[in-house]
Amino acid sequence: MSLYESVYIARPDISSTQVEALTADMTKIVEDNGGKVTKEEYWGLKSLAYRIKKNRKGHYSLLNIDAPPAALTEMERNMRIHEDILRYMSIRVDEHEEGPSSMMQSKSSRDDRDRDRDRGRGRDDDSGPEKTASPVPAPASAAAAAEVPAEPVISDDAPASDSKDTEE
Repeated sequence: MSLYESVYIARPDISSTQVEALTADMTKIVEDNGGKVTKEEYWGLKSLAYRIKKNRKGHYSLLNIDAPPAALTEMERNMRIHEDILRYMSIRVDEHEEGPSSMMQSKSSRDDRDRDRDRGRGRDDDSGPEKTASPVPAPASAAAAAEVPAEPVISDDAPASDSKDTEE
């Protein structure tokens, strides 16, 4: 049997429990056709890079599949028919990743950074109070700050845009 990774995007207006039920349906289709799903991950509701069928967000879900090609073909056929699935992509892999996928790893590291920030530690400075930048010095006088030419300067190279005279 071949190893596959399949990711699908479901419509944003369904709930996460409905997405999990959809994943269970796809798992049943694979198992009925002689395969098995080794890992299921729900990545959550994420923004799409561009609109798909008038949707800007979608529920992402990953399936690691160990099945014959006919089982994957049947699952993809059902995904095409199902109205709640916006897009799907299945690829053949040499081996499945152990542990959480890269999307789940980045989510957990982001949560760790948020916890560190809540405790008062910055990203670069772990000890003591935050350093503040020195204020920008103000101009010496208001007149020095307002040195603007009184009349616009017109160069000799380009014709003035305000002139309406045309030579014939």
